[in-house]
Amino acid sequence: MREIYMDHSATTPVDGAVLETMLPYFREKFGNASSIHQFGQEARNVVEEARERVAGFIGAKSSEITFLSGGSEADNFALQGLTSAYSGRGKHIITTSIEHPAIIETANYLEQNGISVTYLQPDKYGLIHPHQVEDAIRPETFLISVMHVNNELGTMNPIGEIGAIAQNHGILFHTDAVQAFGKLPIDVVAMNIDLLSASSHKIYGPKGVGILFIKEGTQIDKLIHGAAHERNRRAGTENVAGIVGFDKAVEICENVMTEEAARLTVLREYFWNKIETSIPDVIQNGHPTEKIPGILNMSFKGVEGESLLISLDMKGIAASSGSACSSGSNKPSHVLQSIRLAPELLNGTLRFSLGRSNTEDDIDYTVDALSEIVERLRAMAPVS
Repeated sequence: MREIYMDHSATTPVDGAVLETMLPYFREKFGNASSIHQFGQEARNVVEEARERVAGFIGAKSSEITFLSGGSEADNFALQGLTSAYSGRGKHIITTSIEHPAIIETANYLEQNGISVTYLQPDKYGLIHPHQVEDAIRPETFLISVMHVNNELGTMNPIGEIGAIAQNHGILFHTDAVQAFGKLPIDVVAMNIDLLSASSHKIYGPKGVGILFIKEGTQIDKLIHGAAHERNRRAGTENVAGIVGFDKAVEICENVMTEEAARLTVLREYFWNKIETSIPDVIQNGHPTEKIPGILNMSFKGVEGESLLISLDMKGIAASSGSACSSGSNKPSHVLQSIRLAPELLNGTLRFSLGRSNTEDDIDYTVDALSEIVERLRAMAPVS
């Protein structure tokens, strides 16, 4: 059976060059980066080289990059670490109702411990407008956290403008850039970003490694306590092989990001045009222009999304009904609820996230499969 992977926002396959770069650090170059002998120093050198590259990729200093286990830890570190550091000086956080669960659930936890949280609502495209952020600011606001790209819709928020508002008010600004990092140009200085979360496995690197950019001078308390790893910000032996893989994945992004973004934009539009002409009663969700190149989110009227996913999977096509972190849940997507999607479309939504391996031939095969599946499922549905 043919296999087509269109769930790159959930995770990506490790690039062959990334894997080859990592392999020696499991056996021949296995040193602990905190050891002072030559094995340890060899590991330390590659970790610092990776830190330099990742920092340069987003316009940061190497000392501002902390390696950790991924985007969820980075989001938790940002919110919990800042809340602890600013205890007694700030009691209010501004975020949004469409954040990744790593932000939403952490904010919920902080609310249970005395922090007031404002959850901004997006417009119908999933966009957060800068004036909403400014209007929500209070004297006790110490942190604004707004995601760069929504993981379900692909909508891009105006991070630079929001960062400028935060800076003008003397408020820290964090962005979850997991879906933007390696796909869009990011300059933390120009965009007024104080903290930024990113993850390796979204850019063809290994799972289990990510970063939190922390602007120089920012006060933040540790989330993981123990020894003084990562400049005493995150205890635990560094994942040297994972960091080396992340480094290589970033190097590849540096070389292909612009060209790949253009290719995926064309491929996504080709996909949507074929869907529009092949299947009736389908709408596209997300902003028409302010969106990441590879994500296409669609709602099929009169069809249940889980049935669509299972039927596609039986034909070898991998897609998603939303965030991978929410799979297995029977609850409707909190993102789709936030954009007030019509009830008859809420549970019939699919997210296709395209990647480097996808081609027009994949699209043709997928649209043919979808046409047949949707027609069959609609015919089986009870008449309303």
